[in-house]
Amino acid sequence: MDAHERITRNTAEVVTEEEIETLADDPDGKRAYVGYEPSGVLHIGHMLTANKLIDLQEAGFEVTVLLADVHAYLNDKGSFADIRSTAERMRDQFIAYGLDESNTQFVLGSDFQLDEDYTLDLHALELETTLARAERAMADIKSGDSVKVSQAVYPLMQALDIPYLGVDLAVGGMEQRKVHMLARDVLPSIDREPPTSLHTPLIADLGTGEGKMSSSTGVTISMEDSREEIEAKVNKAYCPPTADPDPTEESVERENPVLQVFEYHVFPRFETVVVERPEEYGGNLEYEAYEALEADLESGELHPADAKGALAEYLDRLIAPGREQLAE
Repeated sequence: MDAHERITRNTAEVVTEEEIETLADDPDGKRAYVGYEPSGVLHIGHMLTANKLIDLQEAGFEVTVLLADVHAYLNDKGSFADIRSTAERMRDQFIAYGLDESNTQFVLGSDFQLDEDYTLDLHALELETTLARAERAMADIKSGDSVKVSQAVYPLMQALDIPYLGVDLAVGGMEQRKVHMLARDVLPSIDREPPTSLHTPLIADLGTGEGKMSSSTGVTISMEDSREEIEAKVNKAYCPPTADPDPTEESVERENPVLQVFEYHVFPRFETVVVERPEEYGGNLEYEAYEALEADLESGELHPADAKGALAEYLDRLIAPGREQLAE
């Protein structure tokens, strides 16, 4: 797998392809970043972008993880003291999950976002941005139903973080796309380069296959979950025998979240996936690529219940180091 394939695999979008190709031509020493509001416990959404950071490290990138304590405060996620106390726990979980500690820099937002130069540049961006534009950028990531002034400033800070962190590539889920497009629009106004960005897919709700998986609504999986809890959640997951399920009666589009987790979480981290089955039901199945597993589910060779059993096993292997770190 060459650098470009490793950088772009399992992505929903890159902006722009030409810029990504330039980075892939000479990735050594380039810097990529992703920002997370400190929440204390990693969940499957964090793990998806973390998988991409691991890909980038293997391609030659250095990685910066922004533990965005100021952003979390602006998004009404608690007091500064509470937010900061969770940031260190998240750092240890990322390392336990598989990020290369020697090649990962963890930065608190408050380490630089309260400095005078940053504040003045932020005010300059505020002068260039309408409230409606900032609200659109924040629509997919805000907390609560109404927009507060703090949440209008939030996406401008995300845009400004990119040049202040000195990174070459901004990474995030598709919910961050509007923020990164805002950054490309406004940063040239303060003589900063528009960022290259890479967006990972959104995983559907585990129980219904609709929308996106969320730690605040529906069912999600986190590093707090025991093996038994993982098995229980996966066993209840929506998993029709197809990668392209029909919409609901209300015409809501659905995905197969079990297959999505296999594709974006399991196969990037394991060279071979074994689905264990009794000999009377055909014996074990072994897969070296996601596409083969999907094809067997579609053909009926792989039963959804057996797929779920294997998924719970491999998720538990991924989560176990972080779970042990939390216990310590």
